[in-house]
Amino acid sequence: MSDTMFEPPWTAPTEVIDALKRDGEAVLAPSSLAVLGVSASDLDALKPCWDDLPPDGYLKDGGRYRFRRHGCFVADGDALTLQPHRAHWQPLDYNALHGGIQRWFVPLATEMSESPAWRALLLGLARTASTLRGEQRWFIEAHPFRIDTSDGIGRPTPEGAHRDGVDLVAVLFVGRHGIKGGESRVFEADGPAGQRFTMTEPWTTLLLDDARVIHETTPIQPLVAGERGWRDTLVITLRGGGFQGP
Repeated sequence: MSDTMFEPPWTAPTEVIDALKRDGEAVLAPSSLAVLGVSASDLDALKPCWDDLPPDGYLKDGGRYRFRRHGCFVADGDALTLQPHRAHWQPLDYNALHGGIQRWFVPLATEMSESPAWRALLLGLARTASTLRGEQRWFIEAHPFRIDTSDGIGRPTPEGAHRDGVDLVAVLFVGRHGIKGGESRVFEADGPAGQRFTMTEPWTTLLLDDARVIHETTPIQPLVAGERGWRDTLVITLRGGGFQGP
């Protein structure tokens, strides 16, 4: 595993929509989050929630390295509504490893879902999706993740490079401790071009036009053998027309 880390290809806040339309991706620095109506310092209040994530009991590789929660919302203009808890479901076409099954994860902590910063973030992402796709209701799924090295290796995307079957994906980097690896990779869905970089600054935000690109994150390993390390992220997906599911 290479220790070389490439800096993200930062996108100017004024160029986010143009970058998504041109490249299918945009990367916001923590200092640029005002374009989403929130600040990194606002989001810092959510960080303790990552210390209380239950294990993912659905990993088909038998791993114990992923911890997560799940919540669903609908954004309609300036209104954001928490939805009754539901299973996370993806078709096999988008997730060959874990698709086709209903996965019932533990709901988001109320400290997260009721936070003003949380509301601002989700509504900001919904405005971005509407600018990209046209004004409409957005069906939002949120997944706080912790990937750790309890098994010696942790896999942020065990399904490999993939799309999510949505309109817009946001991957917010929260933090990393005692690890190497965890490189973000974004590729054209229908071409050879791609980017690889490592997010190291908390609240760096990767935005993806899910119809245009596929993405993955490389495995992580502990910096010191036998010592537990981890990588925390927040993945938010926005889809027009309804939630995925049977």
